[in-house]
This record gives sequence, structure tokens and C-alpha cells, in this order.
Amino acid sequence: MMKPALAFRQPKSPEQWQELPNGDYIKQVLSAELETWWPKFFGYHLLKIGALSGCIATESSTIKHQVKLAPSGKSADVIADIDDLPLLEHSVDVCLLAHALEFTVDPHHVVREADRVLIPNGYLVITGYNPFSFAGLNKLVPFRRQQLPWNERFFSPLRVKDWLHLMGYEILSDSRHIHSMLAKSSELGVVGQTWQQLCDNFFSRLGSIYIIVAKKRQHPLTPIKPKWRIRPKFQPVKVSPMNSSNKINQ
Repeated sequence: MMKPALAFRQPKSPEQWQELPNGDYIKQVLSAELETWWPKFFGYHLLKIGALSGCIATESSTIKHQVKLAPSGKSADVIADIDDLPLLEHSVDVCLLAHALEFTVDPHHVVREADRVLIPNGYLVITGYNPFSFAGLNKLVPFRRQQLPWNERFFSPLRVKDWLHLMGYEILSDSRHIHSMLAKSSELGVVGQTWQQLCDNFFSRLGSIYIIVAKKRQHPLTPIKPKWRIRPKFQPVKVSPMNSSNKINQ
């Protein structure tokens, strides 16, 4: 049975990638993988939701007005809760949620808020930890289950895509990256690069980090006119009275 996404306590949300194990390396990989996507997005406003999203490089984007929104932090342009965005409906062209769902009470509501402010045919980019990966195995290690980020909940890419499908999104890309437990920086050395290439070829879906790029589709509603049938008018048949006919016969 699938557990509800709603958490029963307030997770600790990191304000910098350095607070996560190998956080700088994760940020580097995400920035490199998303670099090819930013020129494909057009519009006027790009919203980075969460402190970690604000650190992702987006210089290659054609959207010049980029806003960083986070609950706290000196680098944020707007201070606000990510599950209650102070923005108008359909006012943003692209939303970035980088590793934000793991560190919020109601991740489903965070996605709905991003959907609310996103324009029709806008783009939503979501990244996070893949629970079915080498990094997800750290939750089985007792002393690591008490450490960030393994003390929080991970949501599988399949589950996140299910949320997006229910909202009418088209999944443009779903990729996995970094085949490592991400617990020690020594795992990312020269031997690690050979291992990464091997896993990319044969175990690509087990990457510890996922990137989902989705497009918001809004199909126009075409009213179907009912087929009206013209009822025939009621015209009673004229029948001469019985008395009149008797008089004529007589």
C-alpha cells in the first residue's frame, strides 16, 4: 500500500547544497544536464522554487527575468513558503523544483502550487533523490537514517510522474544520474567514473538522482451542442358534432 505523501513533522530544508552529502557534485551534475534544456524554454518569467533551486545555473536560458523564491536566505529574491506562492495564477512560464519535495510537509501540494502559477503550455522541471537507487540504500543503514537527507522521505520518479499525469502534464524527459550511494566523496573518483559509465549502459534507471521535465497541457473545451428536435405542433382533428350530423341526415 502506498504511503500518503503528507509528512507528520516539519522536515529540515537545507539552504545550501553544501549541507547535503556531495551536494556540490549533485548541483554540478544537475546544472550540466539541464543546460541543454534552458534554451528550449521561452517566455518572460522563470521561477526557482526553494533555496536549492536558486543555486542551479540557468545562464543559458533565454528567459531574462528569473526569480528565486525560498522561505529564507539572503540570496532569495522573494521570501515565502513554497507551498503557498504569493503569485497570480498563470503568471510564470517555467518553474524549477530542485530537490524540494523531500524537504516539505506536503510535496503534492507544492507541485499543485507550481501548477497553479504556471501558464498553459508552460514547463515544470523537478529533480530529486531516487529511492530505488544506491543512494536509497542508505535508508537501510541505521546511523545514516538519522542524517540528512536520508532522514527525510524520497518520492520515486514514477510517483511524481503520476501526480503530473493527473494534472494533465506531458512528460518530455525522465532521466537518472549519478550511480553512487552519495555518502562519501571518494566514491566519485576515477574508479567511480568507470562505474558510472557501466551503470549508464546497463542500469540507467537505478541512478540516485532523477530529472523530470514536463509540459503543462491545457486542452480547450469545445462545447457540444445538443441536437434539438423540433416537435410537431399539436393540431387536433376537427370532427363535426354528432348532433349536427344527425340533423343533416334527417
